Amino acid sequence: MNKSMTLHTTRLCAALSLALAAWGAQAADTTRVIVSYQSMESAASVRAAAQQLGGVLKVDLSHVRAMAIEVPTARLAALRKVPGVVLVEVDQKRELVPHVATTLSADMADAAMDAMRGDGPLRQRLPYGIKQAQGKNVPGSDAPPITVCIIDTGLDRTHPDLPGADATGNFDPGGAGNWYDVDNPHGTHVAGTVAAVDNEIGVIGIAGRGEVRLHILKVFTGDAWSYSSTLSAATQECKAAGAKVISMSLRGLFPNNAERENFAQLERDGLISVAAAGNDGAQINGYPASYPSVISVAAVDINSNWASFSNRNSQVELSAAGVNVASTMPVGAGGLMGSLRQAGSGYGAIPLEGSPQTGIDTPVIAATYDFGLGEAIDAGAAGKTCVILRGVNAFSAKVLNCQNSGGVAAVIYNNAPGNFNGTLGGVATTIPSVSISDVDGAAMKAAVPAVARMRVAAVDYGYLSGTSMSTPHVSGVAAKLWRLHPECSNTEIRASLDNSALDLGDPGRDVRTGFGLVQLRTAHERINTMGCGN
Repeated sequence: MNKSMTLHTTRLCAALSLALAAWGAQAADTTRVIVSYQSMESAASVRAAAQQLGGVLKVDLSHVRAMAIEVPTARLAALRKVPGVVLVEVDQKRELVPHVATTLSADMADAAMDAMRGDGPLRQRLPYGIKQAQGKNVPGSDAPPITVCIIDTGLDRTHPDLPGADATGNFDPGGAGNWYDVDNPHGTHVAGTVAAVDNEIGVIGIAGRGEVRLHILKVFTGDAWSYSSTLSAATQECKAAGAKVISMSLRGLFPNNAERENFAQLERDGLISVAAAGNDGAQINGYPASYPSVISVAAVDINSNWASFSNRNSQVELSAAGVNVASTMPVGAGGLMGSLRQAGSGYGAIPLEGSPQTGIDTPVIAATYDFGLGEAIDAGAAGKTCVILRGVNAFSAKVLNCQNSGGVAAVIYNNAPGNFNGTLGGVATTIPSVSISDVDGAAMKAAVPAVARMRVAAVDYGYLSGTSMSTPHVSGVAAKLWRLHPECSNTEIRASLDNSALDLGDPGRDVRTGFGLVQLRTAHERINTMGCGN
């Protein structure tokens, strides 16, 4: 390169760097706010004034006389003084309620694998949360289906256990894209609890075909967050689609007035809004769940005990299953699951990252062999499942030594309390491999040479924990009850659910479980005998 070209390139790079720095400073010096204005007549002038101050319109919330804009932070004071402006408030973040880590037992893993089969003793399952909520203990109805709008991460409409052909949705021009393009399993898991079909495979949801329609709004991409204005606009799309129940497994820490009015308006318009209380395990409020017009849902376990991760506050209204909830996952997104049994005992097994699969119907069944630390070839392991202590050499080396010894599967047990997530580090192996805890490893080693049965397979079902999982139980029950009793209003359905809940914990409504465990059959019978809302 000659000197002239070098100088030109240097100047170009410097100019580009300055431009990027200026852009970064400008981007960092803006604030996204919701501007509420006095009347519809003042909307145009407020918008024009905001634009003159450098504001960019993000979301039109004219139904509550507001707009979300991004404005230079230095201009906020001037924005508040614009004639017609009533309030300028932060457009609060709204994010998925992150699920709580789940440790799978052998029974849970086997159930998830067998759920993909249409035969055998472990075929289609009715998840415990559906039983708890009395989801299948009511008569049928000739009434039209109720539309449930799920605002989440989208839906895998190709899943064989979901009514994809009957679902509708909206395209999000703000970046989330098509409602059926899934990059996070959260929304598909939620949808399965509401509406997984009765079809001899997988799981069954609260409502069957013809009982609900799903309308899907994708407002989250991956693990990204959204805004209260985006959520408010999405609920209006739910309303336009004819939804009667809105299900939201999401939350934020702070409220704002525009969002509060949005949900109050939805209630006045005859809709039921349901949202997750949150998984912080703290006595804090989350939004939109803690608005008076929204049903806030807490989590309980299979024994109807309050889940310690579930937030507690005076706005908690109902409870439902939220610990180790089985439901649909996007096809193939359930990830690898491991199942391990030996001499009548089942162990919680985690496949090593990179492990080959056995297939659902082709488990590895072989006698076990104490392979020590797995540091060398040992002909005694031929045709057997190697039981190996973690430590010294890499996991891949342990598995390869078992494989090269003629072993057919490898189990690595921990040298510290609990299980662990291990990886083969990209090393190719031909035998399946899993990890187990130190306690399970000691038990398995003591039972050598008893025969072990191992499965490693990718599944379309999975277990998640959190108030996100509790929320669709309540949403599905509300929709199904309303279909049975179309003569009731939204507020009467809500009151009937509260009055018929199974009281848990402290007598009466409490900060942990609200009025108690949601009960469909009891609510239905209560309306039959006492009328709507009593």
